[in-house]
Amino acid sequence: MLPGLYDECGRVLGGSDRPREKTSGGAMPGLPFNATAADVRSEILGILASWSALVAEERHMRPPGRQAGPLAAFLAGHAEWLAAHTAAAEASQELASVARWAGHVAFRDSFRRVRIGPCVEAACPGELVAFLRSPDPASLAQIVCSSDSGHAWPGDQWLRLGRLMDEAALATTAGERWLSAADISRLWNIAPGSVYRMASEQRWRRRSTSGRTFYHAADVGDSMARRMSR
Repeated sequence: MLPGLYDECGRVLGGSDRPREKTSGGAMPGLPFNATAADVRSEILGILASWSALVAEERHMRPPGRQAGPLAAFLAGHAEWLAAHTAAAEASQELASVARWAGHVAFRDSFRRVRIGPCVEAACPGELVAFLRSPDPASLAQIVCSSDSGHAWPGDQWLRLGRLMDEAALATTAGERWLSAADISRLWNIAPGSVYRMASEQRWRRRSTSGRTFYHAADVGDSMARRMSR
């Protein structure tokens, strides 16, 4: 969500909602400059970079470069860890606040319906949509499913929503299903440590997205079937 708003604010930097071609030598004399849009973009990068740095430092990892897309993806990949952190509420509030501000600046003269992606609720055919309306910046505070309004995600849950969307996209890659260690632990009632040990010993196929590891469901199922038959 924030990378998209960052780009939209970039479109109005020159005082218009349409992107301008770059020219050498800086801005053309006489063209208006939207200082507020520039401030919002700076704030988005600052907040994303700040929380990414916290995650990277405490988890002993290298943070991504200072770009909105990679930073947002990095945070989404560590949303579960961040949600359990003592600063989780502060992080959610800052992210939601800057998103509302960015939406107000980017779409102050228009009404837009922005598609976020497929609904993450099980068996739901709807899509998640953000409605951006002027002049009320609070209209950006919730993402709602087009099929079931009960499937709604307020601003303080966007980090978790991003993680679930990553997992859903990965789970359906090429018609295959992939499971996280937490999924496997819950489904088969085994300790997470046993999951990692079995994955290594039995060489389950794995792949990573946004810093999280997922295991091929067929490999997991075969191992668990053998385990239960013993």
